Parts: sequence; C-alpha cells; structure tokens
Amino acid sequence: MKNEKTYELVLTALFTAIIVIMAFTPLGYIPLVVINATIIHIPVILGALFLGPKKGAFLGFVFGFTSFINNTFKAATASAFVFSPVLAANVAGVSGIFKSLYICFVPRILVGVIPYFVFILIRNLLKGNQKVWRIVINVVLSVIFLFSVRAFVNNLMQGGESSIPGTVAGVLTGILLFVVLTIASRKKASAGTALAYAGMAGAFTNTLFVMSGIYILYKDAYAQALGIAGDTVINVIMGIVSFNGIVEATVAAVLIAGVGLALLQVKPVKEPGQEKSVKELKNGPLPQKAVY
Repeated sequence: MKNEKTYELVLTALFTAIIVIMAFTPLGYIPLVVINATIIHIPVILGALFLGPKKGAFLGFVFGFTSFINNTFKAATASAFVFSPVLAANVAGVSGIFKSLYICFVPRILVGVIPYFVFILIRNLLKGNQKVWRIVINVVLSVIFLFSVRAFVNNLMQGGESSIPGTVAGVLTGILLFVVLTIASRKKASAGTALAYAGMAGAFTNTLFVMSGIYILYKDAYAQALGIAGDTVINVIMGIVSFNGIVEATVAAVLIAGVGLALLQVKPVKEPGQEKSVKELKNGPLPQKAVY
C-alpha cells in the first residue's frame, strides 16, 4: 500500500512537471492569433485516467494556474485578460476577477475529471457483445466529427459562398471514422477505443467550456479587444471552436490512445471506488491486471 501511494505520488509529480514544462515552452501552446491552441491537456487526461479524478482535478488546476501566469505576465493574445483575474480587473472591474477565475480554472479542472468517467462509461459499454451500444457510440462520435470537419473546412475557406466542400469533407470523414471505429470496437479489448474517446472528451471539454465562458461572460469586452462588432463574436467563437476543437480532439485521441495503451502495460486505469482488501493491506498489493 505504501509502495502504491509512493508510486502515485511520483507519477503525479511527473505529470505536474510535464505540464509546467509544456506551459512555459513552445511545446504546450500553439498561437492562433486570438487564442492559444493547447496540448497541455494531454498529461492532465492521462493523470486523470491512471491516478483517478481527484488527482486529475489537481493536475487540471496546475494547468489553469500556468495559464493564469502566462496570460498575466506575457499577455501574448488579445484574449489574455479572460484568463487573468489581474488583467480582467482593469477591463471589467471586480466582477472580471471572478469571471476570469472561472474561465481560467474550472474548464481545466474538468479536463482532469470528465475524461475519466467517459473512459469508464465507454469501456463498460463496449464490453461483451453489446452491439447496439457500439453502433450508437460510433454514430455519435462520427456525427460530431462530421459537423466539426464541416465547420473547420468552411472556416479555412472564408470568403467562399458555397459550403458544399465542407459538407462533403465532413460526410466523408464521418463515414471513414465510423468504419474505423466499428472495426476497432469489434475486438474484445476495448481499452484503446475508450482511451481515444477519453482524449477527445478532454479536448472538447477544454475548448467548449473556455469558449462558451468567454461568450457568456465577456462577449462585449472580447469584441472590443478584437476590434469587432458585438454581434459577430459568435462567429469568431464558432470559428475557434471548429478549428481548435477538431485539431485538439484529433491529436488528443491519438496521443491518449497510444500513450495510454503503453501505460496500461505497467499500471491499470484506476477503478471507481477502488479500495484495498484486508488481505492486500496485510500482505501487500495484489497483482493487478490491465483494464480492458
């Protein structure tokens, strides 16, 4: 038991160090003019899966704290104030402090919680011969990617009057993804598919909660910072969601599935309500099998 606690402490410290390194080097952020696309959620998601949602929430807090530091002292983008209570106080007064605290920390903390439960849910649904659930899950994800790719392509073709190219690309991507997921989910080992879903859930959690928070809490201030009309903010938000969302979700799915499967060889995903048995407490940890 002591060895297990020490192991988890070391792993938590390792993930924390990775988050900090990524946050303060070009490795963690991809500047996209008005906002930063990030891959820092990768170690947060992995930490949530292998250490549990409590430690995942802590890692998410670390992610948020590094975002606060970066946006307060660097302010590299027009939207920096939405992540910094210090800068927000000058923009929106005292209320801006609480608004920015929410945007900076809550979505990132949820990144360390939601993917864990998504993994457990998807893994359990894909177990056995539950073909209906497999089809439902694959259809839902394929539809999400269909609309995401459609928005992504249309966003790249700004100025084009036709949305046909985006629609065609979205439909083709959705069909291809459905076929790939259907083939992959036929295997008894459902961990890889569940890990991919967890990665996408984490990426979308970060993007959707941050951008919806900006729109709800900072619509006018955000428009002023970007020098655009208030009624066009929603277009900017949707453009960022479709662009950042599809890129980050795809990268997260691949990385979480790949790295996660490797980690499963040495440590299982932490089960909900996992407790030590009397025998384990007396005789040391029992052999654990990887979760599939």
